[in-house]
Amino acid sequence: MLTKFETKSNRVKGLAFHSSRPWVLASLHNGVVQLWDFRMGTLIDRFDEHDGPVRGVCFHQSQPLFVTGGDDYKIKVWNYKLRRCLFSLLGHLDYIRTVQFHVEHPWIVSASDDQTIRIWNWQQRSCVSVLTGHNHYVMCAQFHVKDDLVLSASLDQTVRVWDIGGLRKKTLPETVTPEERSAMGPPMPDPAGSSPGGSLSSKLGKAIPNMKVEDLFGGNDATVKYVLEGHDRGVNWASFHSTLPLIVSGADDRQVKLWRMNETKAWEVDTLRGHINNVSCALFHPKQELIISNSEDKSIRVWDMSKRQGVQTFRREHDRFWILAVHQESNLLAAGHDGGMIVFKLERERPAFTPISGGVLFVKDRYVRSFDYGSGKDTALMSIRRSGNSGGPAVHYNEQENMLLVCHDTDGGSYELYSVPRDGRSSDQSQECKRGAGSSAVFVARQRFAVLDKNRQILIKNFQNEVTKKCAPPHASTDCLFPVGTGMLLLRSEERISLFDVQQRKAVAELSTPAVKYVVWSPDNSHVALLSKHGVVIANKKLEQLCMVHETIRIKSGAWDGNEVFVYSTLNHIKYCLINGDSGIIRTLDVPVYISRVSGGTVHCLDREGKVRKMVVDVTECQFKLSLHKKEFERVIRIIKQSRLSGHAIIAYLQKKGFPQVALHFVSDEQTRFNLAVECGNVDIALQAAQALDSKENWHRLGAEALKHGNHQVVEMAYQRTKDMEKLSFLYLMTGNIDKLKKMLKIAEMRSDVMGRFHNALYLGDVPERVKLLVEAGHIPLAYITALTYGLTEQAEALSQQLTAAGLPLPEPLSPAPKMLYPALPISRDSNWPLLTVSKGTFERTLAGGGGGGATADSGLGDAGLDLDDMDGGGGWGDDDLDLDGTGGGGGGGGGDPLGDDADPLGGEGADGDGWGTEELDLGDLPGGSERASMGGGYYVAPNVGMPLTTRWSRESRLAADHAAAGSFESAMQLLQRQFGLARLEPLRGAFLALAASSQSVLAPAPSLPSLQAPLTRPGGWPCVCISLGSLVEKLKAAYGLVTGGKFAEALDAFKSIMGSIALALALSRQQVAELKELLGICREYITGLRLELLRRTLGADEKVRACELAAYFTHCNLQPAHMILALRSAMNISWKAKLKRSAAAFARRLLELNPKPEFAQTARKVIQACESDLTDDFTMAYDERNPFVVCNKSFVPIYRGSEIAYSSFCRAPYLPKFKGAVCEVDGIGQVGGEGTGFSEVDADGKFLS
Repeated sequence: MLTKFETKSNRVKGLAFHSSRPWVLASLHNGVVQLWDFRMGTLIDRFDEHDGPVRGVCFHQSQPLFVTGGDDYKIKVWNYKLRRCLFSLLGHLDYIRTVQFHVEHPWIVSASDDQTIRIWNWQQRSCVSVLTGHNHYVMCAQFHVKDDLVLSASLDQTVRVWDIGGLRKKTLPETVTPEERSAMGPPMPDPAGSSPGGSLSSKLGKAIPNMKVEDLFGGNDATVKYVLEGHDRGVNWASFHSTLPLIVSGADDRQVKLWRMNETKAWEVDTLRGHINNVSCALFHPKQELIISNSEDKSIRVWDMSKRQGVQTFRREHDRFWILAVHQESNLLAAGHDGGMIVFKLERERPAFTPISGGVLFVKDRYVRSFDYGSGKDTALMSIRRSGNSGGPAVHYNEQENMLLVCHDTDGGSYELYSVPRDGRSSDQSQECKRGAGSSAVFVARQRFAVLDKNRQILIKNFQNEVTKKCAPPHASTDCLFPVGTGMLLLRSEERISLFDVQQRKAVAELSTPAVKYVVWSPDNSHVALLSKHGVVIANKKLEQLCMVHETIRIKSGAWDGNEVFVYSTLNHIKYCLINGDSGIIRTLDVPVYISRVSGGTVHCLDREGKVRKMVVDVTECQFKLSLHKKEFERVIRIIKQSRLSGHAIIAYLQKKGFPQVALHFVSDEQTRFNLAVECGNVDIALQAAQALDSKENWHRLGAEALKHGNHQVVEMAYQRTKDMEKLSFLYLMTGNIDKLKKMLKIAEMRSDVMGRFHNALYLGDVPERVKLLVEAGHIPLAYITALTYGLTEQAEALSQQLTAAGLPLPEPLSPAPKMLYPALPISRDSNWPLLTVSKGTFERTLAGGGGGGATADSGLGDAGLDLDDMDGGGGWGDDDLDLDGTGGGGGGGGGDPLGDDADPLGGEGADGDGWGTEELDLGDLPGGSERASMGGGYYVAPNVGMPLTTRWSRESRLAADHAAAGSFESAMQLLQRQFGLARLEPLRGAFLALAASSQSVLAPAPSLPSLQAPLTRPGGWPCVCISLGSLVEKLKAAYGLVTGGKFAEALDAFKSIMGSIALALALSRQQVAELKELLGICREYITGLRLELLRRTLGADEKVRACELAAYFTHCNLQPAHMILALRSAMNISWKAKLKRSAAAFARRLLELNPKPEFAQTARKVIQACESDLTDDFTMAYDERNPFVVCNKSFVPIYRGSEIAYSSFCRAPYLPKFKGAVCEVDGIGQVGGEGTGFSEVDADGKFLS
């Protein structure tokens, strides 16, 4: 059973599926009717007008109606669109058990405990027939799908079949066919003329003209056709087969009986036994030869009609089952029980398929078939022993060897390995196969496949089904394998997926994700889509998550369209997802499909019947977003011009991605155009839209935006439209528009705006107006002070007389030397404020017309010429004898192989313009002419002073090294702080001076002249930088030699010197940037390890535990194999001496995995042998080798995976979060928890790449 949906509620007594929508009705024992969307898992509505339990419910086939029947003796017809009951049908005298709509006619059939069956015309809202004959409760009644039959089951132990053909002909004469009308014969002549009194029928006809004689005496519109007897106790349910003349019934005798009928009789075919309590319901499966029954024994049983035996049983622990319902169009079933209901399938409907080159390989009807996309040819290749869709299909194909793996998940899981006929030749015979048990099996190499057995071990097998290798997965909860490529597997465990290297027998990458069901790799294997039940995770080949899309309904399948677009299907949509996380809908689906290939606008898929379908879809929106993501603006413009992309979704997308100017091309709605224009700062378009809309709010927003741009002409218009007088006056003040300020003063006077008048008078410096206004406002003292201050003696005297007459004292002047306040006049009054010239954006440049790449290679920094055979290690490693049997360690050495290494376009004859007809001017002799003639016959114009190269370097370069070479140390430090978030620059002082000195050459001219400086440049005119990748690699090899010789303090200084130089190194390509980053990581690991070792050597004899911990941490630094051997050997020795036998054995095993020299290996084996008898430690270290960790470079304690980590802004050394803000102990310049933009690089010609 595959449960699709489950509810928890009161006891469910009735169920009904909608014919087309994903809805199910559930009627409950408490009187509530619930309408559920089982696909979304949501309750749509509830109806609770019944009093008491509701036992029967049914949807209408085509109308928005459903009918219910309950213990309140009422039948109610509901409209789910109107969400109310339309009417009730009354007539039954006891509980109503079932109700059902007829498929074609306006009828409802109901069964009741009043021992009757009633047929109702719901359009006329009346009962058209009462079927009597049962002598106990009628438990169910239903119409036949095609024939004029009604089936009923009763507790009188019988099943009855009723013929209602007469009822149809009587009540629905329009449904009578010509054949039925001719079979009825001609109408009978009226016998009234032959008998004076007339016949009884004629007399009754005259007395009751609307009633036929048959109606008066019981009628013949519905008659019992068959009575099926055979059950020993009451029958609870009976059901017709949709196409065959079969009936199934279930009863309290715990039996399910199968009946057959023909035109004349009906008889029992067989009895199905297995239930141990009353059978509540029994139905035929609509598409398979199966019978489904449920019972009060808390089980659902599935029976094979042909074999007449049970094939599946599903049990619940505490809930009795009461009702079943089947969906006529799909393979869904529903069952109601004491605690709610479940919607389920009996088996998976997903076809077993796998894409192959140019086609798809799939399993259908026990045949392996191949479909070629080009020719459209469907070929049956061979038959297999059982159908691919039994028990959860999964197939994998090896195209090199033509081998097929078919996996089943029944009985704990199994697999079958087939050899597929070559060249598409079909074979009708069943192929021999190799079988085995395993929950999952996939191909892992050309002639190998991997199996996950029941013990959760990975078995690598050859095509003879023989085990060649056994691996333990990294997580004990691993439950599924997915293919990757040669030598790699994807392992699913709990909420994560792991990339497993079979050769190394370890996980090389992990990603946390919901339980993955399917994995789809892009054509170039650069990206992978991980499909779970409700989500799609896109990751790269290193399992680094790029994006995740969540869906509310189930995801079914998917395929890549190229390497950057993933197309997937849900139950009712085909959707897409780009690797940047953008997603959308391509089209809706009527039925679920399973995508096998996507190419442009064509989707190839399989449906649930195993048919290959081809769909043409519109991927314009997807290609538009992809082009925008890749910044292919020419293609974006072409899509805009050629397609009809529109809608708020596209506009919102462009706004979100920072392209509102592009969104303007899609919009015709003025309000939307206005919003977009304001967002992208296009004042002209915003003005046009604002004029069309003429909204105060829009004018206000336009004024604010135009003010930011200094467009005071538009600002003035906006303030005028919004009648914002204060802002308008202030705008005139700022622009020096005195004339308009005077008009504003008059407008304020006309509007009786006292404060407006005063402000405008103040802006204008109009003192008499201010005095006049203060007098009108009754502020005589203020008016007097104003007049006195600004020398208006006449007004001041008149005001003083008023104050004296009023008996008020005269105020004293505020300032002995008053100054006139008058606004300064700006230079520009009428034109808008000047703006900086801004280059066109990328999109605008593309509209106007206009028009690359890097190489990758292995840097070779990994081993830098280390030779394992010569790595005995110096005396500094402390490898003295363990005194196991008298053997000891020896000398050292190091080294190894190097790392590896025109004519003038206006010139020509007559270029002086002889043909222009100009003549010489007779100007006479000018003073000084002889002197100028002696100087060469013309004026001497001194050349402009050029820009020194050093100035150009500091102005135009984005490399800190160039600034340092130019002597501009301050700008170099600012660049370094921006790039790497550096907190301390003192350690770089020496590098700065070296760069400045090495970029200049000094030439000695004649002895009496000063030295000449000539800059040394690289291509493009930029300075030569003495710090290069090659020089750093040479230093790295020297540092490796110091580590090998055990000179740890000197090696630490060497690595720190390299790390400081990396910040100022010159990278001429993206490849070199990658190599610098790799070199930085190498230095970080070695500095961390060397600091651990040097700290360990400072500890006293009483700090034995801490010394062992530091030695153990050292072995988890990412060192070269030769140095790791020495580190493990040292840790093994220290642990052995400290009586940490378990730890010493662990280090010895790790040492043996690295294939050391024979004498090292012999010592390690002896340690393991000596420790095996007692694998215990005398004390516990803060160290867990099985839990991945990094070491905090401040406290030297492990930080285990999943814990919060703060990183250095430069070298990315890890720290505990409490050390954020501190200077990094590893590089000495970075800030813990800081951020930066990273490295910048240039190409060989000096052009900046980033």
